[in-house]
Amino acid sequence: PVVLPAAQEPMLLLAVTEFVANSAAFVYFTAGALRRNISSDTLPRRFPIQLRTKNMGLFVPQLQELYPDRPMELQLWARQQPLLSCHPDALHGALFGSAEAFVVLPNAIRVPAFLLNIDANVTGKPTIAGNRLRGTVKLTG
Repeated sequence: PVVLPAAQEPMLLLAVTEFVANSAAFVYFTAGALRRNISSDTLPRRFPIQLRTKNMGLFVPQLQELYPDRPMELQLWARQQPLLSCHPDALHGALFGSAEAFVVLPNAIRVPAFLLNIDANVTGKPTIAGNRLRGTVKLTG
């Protein structure tokens, strides 16, 4: 059981249980809302890695050889529902995703380049500073 603090002055108190968070994750996953397409147009210009074959050559050298300096796109999606757990000091999450990269040819045909399955454990700590809700997220596994 959750014990809510007594109100000393007017305030807004928000409590979210694991059940609510995991139910929301299930709904988003089932509805297909946990999918994103990323292209160079959607990344900030100052982002350290631009989606071009010459930049991905560090990871997959054959891409630059086969498709010199071509734009790329990424498709990201959840393979399973994210799992969330609430702890007194932080929120913990397990994410199960996949990323597929495509090379975009001059005729707009997309050629599959590689597929990665990405599973991650993360910890998030929400904080309130002044009138702003902020937080940090740390990769834990």
